Amino acid sequence: MDSKTAKQNRAMGADTEKRTRQDLESKGWIVLKCNNNVDLDKGVFITAKNFFIGKGKPMMLGQGFPDFFAYKSKGKYYEVIGVECKSNGWLNQTEKSKCEWLLKNKVFGKILIASREKTNNKIEIKYKNFEVRE
Repeated sequence: MDSKTAKQNRAMGADTEKRTRQDLESKGWIVLKCNNNVDLDKGVFITAKNFFIGKGKPMMLGQGFPDFFAYKSKGKYYEVIGVECKSNGWLNQTEKSKCEWLLKNKVFGKILIASREKTNNKIEIKYKNFEVRE
């Protein structure tokens, strides 16, 4: 992949995250960026590592999985979900394993996969619920 394509992919990913956050907040969710990650080897939820991306550039943030924690009041309780943003809507095998671990260990009640969909020259965010394979 050349640098121009990589730059376009990063920009589209950042735009998808921004649109997802705005959409969830407009629906009454309180959305927080996730700075944690799942270590599948140890089976624990850990702080995500930041990476140096070049001289004169700030540390890269946002390496957590999933991208967002979102919660909403349900009477005297709260519903807590994880949201992973994917421009194409597809998770790789490692991401699927992390989602399964998060659900089996009851970190989230459910995990939504947010993706972009263009209809009538308008980009909309669509959500699909991640289901644990048996």
